[in-house]
Amino acid sequence: MKPEPLPPKPSTIEGSNDNVDVVGDSIVSAVDTSTVETRDLRDIFIALRVRNFRLFWFGQLISLSGTWMQSIGQAWLVLQLTQSPFAVGTVTTLQFLPMTFLVLFGGVFADRLPKRRFLIGTQTAAMLQALALGLLVTTGLVRVWQIYLLALALGVNNAFDNPTRQAFVPELVGKDLVSNAVPLNSTLFNAARIIGPAIGGVTIALVGVDGTFYLNAASFIPVIVALMMMRPAEFFPAERGRGRMFQQLREGLSYAYRTPEVLLIMMLMGFIGTFGYNFSTALPLLAKFVLGVGSVGFGAMTAVLGVGSLLAALAIAYTRRAGERQILLGAAIFSLLLILVGLSRWYAVTLLLLVVLGFAAIIFSASANTRLQLLSPGHLRGRIMSLYILLFAGSTPIGAFLLGNTAERIGVQRAVVLFGAISALGVGLCVLYRATQMSRDRGVGGEATRPSA
Repeated sequence: MKPEPLPPKPSTIEGSNDNVDVVGDSIVSAVDTSTVETRDLRDIFIALRVRNFRLFWFGQLISLSGTWMQSIGQAWLVLQLTQSPFAVGTVTTLQFLPMTFLVLFGGVFADRLPKRRFLIGTQTAAMLQALALGLLVTTGLVRVWQIYLLALALGVNNAFDNPTRQAFVPELVGKDLVSNAVPLNSTLFNAARIIGPAIGGVTIALVGVDGTFYLNAASFIPVIVALMMMRPAEFFPAERGRGRMFQQLREGLSYAYRTPEVLLIMMLMGFIGTFGYNFSTALPLLAKFVLGVGSVGFGAMTAVLGVGSLLAALAIAYTRRAGERQILLGAAIFSLLLILVGLSRWYAVTLLLLVVLGFAAIIFSASANTRLQLLSPGHLRGRIMSLYILLFAGSTPIGAFLLGNTAERIGVQRAVVLFGAISALGVGLCVLYRATQMSRDRGVGGEATRPSA
């Protein structure tokens, strides 16, 4: 039996979007205008009234906090062993490299397999990776090549885990609450970003890097237990994908290419994901070589970035807006702020800029994620979200490698400023694409679709 229905959204959202030709602002506009006047602050967390989503959300909050702790520890360990910006960029590249090659296939698996059981397996594998890393440090056997190898193994696991987790959310809450549940997912990610690095910087100082890795391994236990406690009878299952793997892969790519609203988001994410979202490489380099702060100061930089991100995610969860203008504006402001962060040599100023940078980053990414979830037919959602993850995280190996290499050649500040400028250029090109498309629509007598607010 399904749980008692929560307050419905407009009929545009309630209707099936299994027909892949039904796209555009009509879907998202329904979300944008949905009874904002009648809501109160409790509606920010309305999706948490669904038991299965609540279990998923709190389990992920603990697990992701541990993951951020490990991210801090891993970057700091590599710097201690090598003193090389290039090495930090390399370990990040290796961790995200499998995304580039495997995440699209991960999306096919997400559309074919029972998502809950699959996630139990991927989360267990990630726990074992963290445990192995901790044991290597404790025994004194750790070498940089081992960190590289374990980062690569985690990346392979994440290539299948991430699209499955993204596509699992609508099956937990139903389509009516997707526009609230997706920003709440961003909220937990950024709450973890605040909690994890803040604790991680302290735990590195108190219990060492190996203790930080052990704590991350333990943090996977709550999410595994939460997945096992879910009630499958209360899921909102999507139609399973059918056919041969490469045929299914082509089907997802074709839908993204011939749907202008989806293609615009993918283009934006390609630029921002490659040249903008390199925090795991940029922040430790700025902390050590520009600002001259230690592990606690580095953790604070990551935490304040999360503060801005958390505020943005809560705002989107409340308004449930995911319009095209909002996505473009968030991307543009993010790019300009990244340039300012690169120019700053003062720690306090950098912290303030990082708060606003985090806010803009989530206005862009959470709005883009929500819009894609609403535009994607159920049987294609895993594949569409895997393409999003490819551009969001799978492009990181390229960006991290380029940023680390560029920083080594021209300096950290100039490299960060350059990457911010390239991100801004990409946003400008996407705006030009959208304007050209609207002009072409008018030229053939069609009514141009105006970007939603």
